[in-house]
Amino acid sequence: MNPNTPLSPRPLHHLSEVYRRVTTTARLRSEGVSAAETNEHCRPGGPWQQLLPGVFLLHPGPPTSEERLHAVLIYAARERTAGVPAQPGAQGPRRPVYPETMITGLAALALHGFDSAPSLLALDRIDVLVPRLRRLRSTGCAHIIRAADLPVPEQVTGLPVAPVPRALADAVAEPGDADAVRGLLTEAVRAGHCEPAAVVRELAQAKLLSHPHVVDAVDSLLAESRALAEDRLYRMVREHGLPDPVWNVDLRLPGGPHLGGLDAYWPEHAVALELDTRAPHTGDRQEDDAVTSEYARKREHLERLGITVVHITPRKLRDTMEQQATVVRTALMASCDRDPAAYVVVLPR
Repeated sequence: MNPNTPLSPRPLHHLSEVYRRVTTTARLRSEGVSAAETNEHCRPGGPWQQLLPGVFLLHPGPPTSEERLHAVLIYAARERTAGVPAQPGAQGPRRPVYPETMITGLAALALHGFDSAPSLLALDRIDVLVPRLRRLRSTGCAHIIRAADLPVPEQVTGLPVAPVPRALADAVAEPGDADAVRGLLTEAVRAGHCEPAAVVRELAQAKLLSHPHVVDAVDSLLAESRALAEDRLYRMVREHGLPDPVWNVDLRLPGGPHLGGLDAYWPEHAVALELDTRAPHTGDRQEDDAVTSEYARKREHLERLGITVVHITPRKLRDTMEQQATVVRTALMASCDRDPAAYVVVLPR
């Protein structure tokens, strides 16, 4: 056989382009290519090469990023093809099915479009998430990560990819450059890939919140989330024509106790606004319950004094700013129908 000898008895033209280049022992056998022929093609200087156990690249030279991704998925899922047309006579390439398998870690973040993630070609390994009981070993560029419960994958360029929070947790699981970890977590929020709460939940479930290289990064993540939320709050007031409040203040009773800090307060209307940027659930139920109770006590105390408290989450402010502006405007307009609030001292925070 020579490099131009076609596969017998028929070439793989019924498959999509990448599947004419990356294939398996089983598929080659089904096309009539014997093990001896495969081995002959994969000899040094031959036209094929073996990328992973049972996975072959049908051309010489380095694999592309797409080929490496598909090779890893094929290896991890023991890939099968589903090519039955939707309707009789329909044409089109057979598409791969990767059951209970998805790209995760840095490769997934690169596919999600993270600027701070290395390029796919720069990665020596590709993390792939599989069920815990799957019998597989990491080899070559395929790094196996097991999980008891798999998230629902997202389709990115036709590939199953772990959602951003899970991909982040897998990417930072091993000790590494703290600045790089901070950059990844910060970009997740700044670029709108996901909410901080989702990231912290994944990190907590992976028991990573006690790791030094993760702790500082989470603090930066929450600070970034807070700064973005405050910027959107200023925009909401400005762009939706709300009266200017006093910003970032503490309230106290005259000669009495501290009532709490607020992000915005309209003294003439006795309306307070608070961004609900408390730290997301960390897995410590006692600590989480204590924070929730403190928020509730603060709100109840202010409302007993006749002050209306509007709570807005960063996510609602991002996704439904106009609706949140309407909530604030309604509270301001309703103030004239309420009994006068208790006198409070307003101090800069």
